[in-house]
Amino acid sequence: MAVVSKYTYKIALLFVFLLCNTLAFSQNNKQKELETRRQELRREIQKINELRVENKSKEKSQLSLIEDFNYKISVLSNLIKVTNQQANLLTREINSNQKKITVLRDELKALKEDYAAMVVKSYKSKNKQSKIMFLLSSDNFKQAYKRLQYIKQYSDHQKQQGETIKEKTVELQGVNKNLLKQQEVKKKLVADNRQVQKTLEVERKQHEVVMKRIKKNLSLYVSQIKKKQREADRIDAEINRIIRAAIAKSNKKKGKSAGSKTFALTAEEKVLASNFTANKGKLPWPVEKGSVRLRYGTQPHPIDKSLTIKSNGVRIATEKGAQVRAVFNGEVSEILRMRNVNPIVMIRHGNYLTLYRNLSKVYVKKGDKVKTKQAIGEVFTNPNNGETILRFTISKGASTVNPASWIYKM
Repeated sequence: MAVVSKYTYKIALLFVFLLCNTLAFSQNNKQKELETRRQELRREIQKINELRVENKSKEKSQLSLIEDFNYKISVLSNLIKVTNQQANLLTREINSNQKKITVLRDELKALKEDYAAMVVKSYKSKNKQSKIMFLLSSDNFKQAYKRLQYIKQYSDHQKQQGETIKEKTVELQGVNKNLLKQQEVKKKLVADNRQVQKTLEVERKQHEVVMKRIKKNLSLYVSQIKKKQREADRIDAEINRIIRAAIAKSNKKKGKSAGSKTFALTAEEKVLASNFTANKGKLPWPVEKGSVRLRYGTQPHPIDKSLTIKSNGVRIATEKGAQVRAVFNGEVSEILRMRNVNPIVMIRHGNYLTLYRNLSKVYVKKGDKVKTKQAIGEVFTNPNNGETILRFTISKGASTVNPASWIYKM
């Protein structure tokens, strides 16, 4: 009964050990993902701070300030969330390692007890009779051979037990060392998070100050917001009209239906569209350095939640003099110039279009073939507030899609 109990105990220890190792592997991968995301958010905050310093001398509108604060608060909140997830995961890893240490210590104790019993047995055996006498007392050659094999196996097992003890001791030391390292990493994460939370509180207080000023004359700001949205809708409608006209013209040339919402493609254009689709989520940013200030889709306005912002693309804040880059191979379909609007470059990639809005300089012309990351222009910098904002849109035919799904780590 004692033998069965001991065997069951060893199986239980092995199961716990394997479970700890499996969990450790899974948690390690998740920890790497979280650390990558944390570093991305830290770089994002650094970019925001750099752009703030660059535009410090400019007097921004209250609406622009609120957008600034909202964006930074959002990034800081995400950073705190990710760091908390890391700390919680580390806590689980620490607990797992503590369990692993307990298992290893129990295993080591059992191994040492078995080894000690073997040493005592071997010593007693030597006192009672020598190995030679043990062999000579055999009844026949076959028995003597078996006894010789037994002596050799017993000796080998004793040596193996000794080596196993050494290995487990080294493993236990390694796990202990890893545990101490994890505790230090967690300590640093907690300290970093406290600092980020202090920064977040400062941003929120400044946000409240600006909001108080706005609320004193809310009707004026609401009027400005509505005016800006009407202007944005007008530009979007004009762009949509131009895209539909381009589709109709292209399809008519190919003898296809002019009323279609998407381009009829040649064999070459199909390959280009297929390559564009294959790179979904991997396309480069349209500027080398930038942070998304307004995301795609309909969303509540930060000033008045009853108002909505309809965004057909993304707004990317970048540095003064930033060059605009084509996100993929294609052909310049149009250079749009509209009333009270800075130039827009439209590039076609088969049945997909990318639009680069709010440029001060344009380096390409209609019909030009462009390559991925080729400079096609320069982003306009507002002389009043120092902001350099690129408006970027992707559409499939006449229907816009979310750029965050296509651009790498947007």
